[in-house]
Amino acid sequence: MVRSSKTRKLAKALKSPKAAFSLAVIALLLLAAAFAPLIAPFDPNRQDLMLAMTPPQLAGPHFLGTDHVGRDMMSRIIYGSRVSLLIAVAVVLFSGVVGVTLGVVSGYYGGRVDSIVQKFLEVVWAFPPLLLAISIVAFLGQGLGILIVALASQRWIPYCRLARAEALSLREREFVSAARSLGAGDARILRTHILPNLIQSALIVATFAMATAIIAESSLSFLGLGVPATTPTWGGMLSDARAYISTSWWMALFPGLCIFCTVLAINLLGDVLRTHLDPRLNRA
Repeated sequence: MVRSSKTRKLAKALKSPKAAFSLAVIALLLLAAAFAPLIAPFDPNRQDLMLAMTPPQLAGPHFLGTDHVGRDMMSRIIYGSRVSLLIAVAVVLFSGVVGVTLGVVSGYYGGRVDSIVQKFLEVVWAFPPLLLAISIVAFLGQGLGILIVALASQRWIPYCRLARAEALSLREREFVSAARSLGAGDARILRTHILPNLIQSALIVATFAMATAIIAESSLSFLGLGVPATTPTWGGMLSDARAYISTSWWMALFPGLCIFCTVLAINLLGDVLRTHLDPRLNRA
């Protein structure tokens, strides 16, 4: 009954204008990422210096114009959505698994284990996020896997704190004590009683984390520390546009709008989920 009531509330919330806009933008992003080879009108890396910095054309082949070496902007934006989505999802999953695991173990066992995890958390949290990511990429080199690790280097901390707090509040509850008295081991208690209570709150944290991951990836790509330059990314397109922003405004405008709309849509969806799934996380 409680589950069905909560499901109805969530379904009603997803019909709101805020949720409708968010889901429409996210669906468009998913479609662009999944069907990029079919949707993109040109090869995103195809260069034609004769068409360099062609302005947007409503009736021409280059609807959003071309960049400084004649590459089609629309094609690069479509393929760039693949990179943004892949990295954001990978960062959220990786940081979520690490953070929830450390947090649950820390909160459930307490004592020295909790002390070690919390001290490690404090050390990592002391570094500025972007500086830490830049340092990791500079030390280990560029690559998709390294970029994901660099972006997740601090993003596991909110999951860890959330999981620790939940484990601390649940480990002495009656149903956990009853399960323990019936012979249930720690692994079973964590799997059946602790982790299920984390799912909704972790989903909310993951939604906002995905938005920040997209911004962070774009920032590193803008600085030339993201994926290889041959891979189109929104941040890399902004970096290419720096020298031409006064004459070829479309080179910066369109990838910038993509980042803005995507992050806005994900954050709005996170607000809806936070309001209807976990009111405790709702800030006044």
